[in-house]
Amino acid sequence: MATEAADHGGEGGGLVFHPMDQFIIKPLFGDGAVGMFTITNMTLWLALAVVAIIALMVLGTSKRAVVPTRTQSVAELAYGFVYKMVEDVTGKDGVKYFPYIFTLFLFILFSNFLALLPMSFSPTSHIAVTAVLGFGVFIAVTALGFIKNGASFLELFWVSSAPLALRPILAVIEVISYFVRPVSHSIRLAGNIMAGHAVLKVFAGFAAIAAVAPLSILGVLAIYGLEVLVSAIQAYVFTILTCVYLKDALHPHH
Repeated sequence: MATEAADHGGEGGGLVFHPMDQFIIKPLFGDGAVGMFTITNMTLWLALAVVAIIALMVLGTSKRAVVPTRTQSVAELAYGFVYKMVEDVTGKDGVKYFPYIFTLFLFILFSNFLALLPMSFSPTSHIAVTAVLGFGVFIAVTALGFIKNGASFLELFWVSSAPLALRPILAVIEVISYFVRPVSHSIRLAGNIMAGHAVLKVFAGFAAIAAVAPLSILGVLAIYGLEVLVSAIQAYVFTILTCVYLKDALHPHH
């Protein structure tokens, strides 16, 4: 609605802005069509997220010291935070899968934070990216569940603590909820990031109007602060849900 109003105003010389244009994937070089091997703005910011992770975890800790530098402290805090999360949720059995979960956490966190820079692009606002992450977790934990437990993994869907008459109904519900997991896992992340960036763009657009500029600038600052928090929370939520799904795969018995 805000965009429509702005468009009508633009016909008379008013402000025109399109909050959703920031999510368009474009070629990084030239103006041609986007193909399978085209280097795009998405490619650039995905690569920057990987480079930032390497800079923190490899270069930042290459000269480890008893008295850590700021970079080493941040790396150690992130490592300890995710390690404790994995251990607390999945138990000792899940610690061996910590590298995969830690990689997911860092990738999502850095992608979210880098997207808050001016003129940046947000990979995690696209369902194509978050679906790869979400379905990757789903396929991995499902395969692990059958490898570790065999056919007894299906006990995950059989609520033995419920009355016998209700167990078949609950089993159907459990199966449906299990297959909905990757969808909700990916849509939650993409939806929250996209919504936040769209709201930021709307407030930034209104900041150009003198009459509402002060309020819009305050709104931008408030939303930006909220987005910083949301970026961290969404990385945490995605990671802890991955730990919960991993726990189900390792210990499917109700």
